[in-house]
Amino acid sequence: MTQVVCFGELMLRLSPPGAERFFQSPTLRTWFGGSEANVAVGLAHLGTPSGYVTRLPENVVGDAALAVLRAEGVDVTSVVRGGPRLGIYFVESGADIRPMRVVYDRAGSAFSQIDDGAVDWKAALQGAAWLHLSGITPALGDGPARAALAAATAARAAGVKVSLDLNFRPALWAGRDPRPFVEPLARATDLLVGNPGAFAAMLGIATPEGAGDQLVRDASARVHETLGCAHVAVTRRDVRSASLHGWNACLYDAGTKIFQVSRRYDVNVVDRVGGGDSFAAGLLHAFCTGMTPAAALEFATAASALKLTIPGDFNRVSADEVNRLLHTIS
Repeated sequence: MTQVVCFGELMLRLSPPGAERFFQSPTLRTWFGGSEANVAVGLAHLGTPSGYVTRLPENVVGDAALAVLRAEGVDVTSVVRGGPRLGIYFVESGADIRPMRVVYDRAGSAFSQIDDGAVDWKAALQGAAWLHLSGITPALGDGPARAALAAATAARAAGVKVSLDLNFRPALWAGRDPRPFVEPLARATDLLVGNPGAFAAMLGIATPEGAGDQLVRDASARVHETLGCAHVAVTRRDVRSASLHGWNACLYDAGTKIFQVSRRYDVNVVDRVGGGDSFAAGLLHAFCTGMTPAAALEFATAASALKLTIPGDFNRVSADEVNRLLHTIS
């Protein structure tokens, strides 16, 4: 039985080898990835059954994307086929003082042309405990925005909890105000995840980068009071260079009004893509397995710190590996 259903756009990622610059050599390595797919794969590796819903073109590229997800243990029975192409994004990893660069080529993709009637949400959510969405989807056009809201509405009607990772991508919003699109989703959310910049840009709730714990707690409480989210998680990334990140997170439990702060990890980064997604996957796994909020936060932070050491978008660590890390540093 699928416990978490994730909905969003799957893309083809193209990256130069190692720390090379774009087109420094004629080689580009291929991966598949995308925020919600990363969560689904992370959950499967942690041991929580997951499903993924998207729209893929009916061609060999779409077939390959499905095969990759199946190989990672993700249920893809509710994937919709159709549309002209798979979205692409290019990632240059960066190194030391040279930052990572991302270039999107996803306009006109199969998923960008999805509409709110494309998915049978009653069937897709059958037996699920959670639906996971991200703020990327409403940035992709009116159809994806309506489809995400339809998914959240169907989940609420079915008694399925909803998680939303804000995932602010300035390039995708192109000067548009995200709030009219994101706030309706956030109001249907049980678990809201984001970094300080995303809360400010997408919900108008300021949590300055580098803010102290009390300011983050106050902002998290305002999110609950404004939107009704039962849990608010804030990730904090201290980017010292492309190769060294400090990483920790906070969790506000509205039921108890307890605010937790995780331990901090200083990580020599192999690939930063998917770090936040692996945090969301860790939290959802922890909630599905009955962990306390404090234990869930530590588990999710450790899982996401481990992801920063793995090439590609997907977090391929097991729950045992996460627990060993927690035991080692406790």
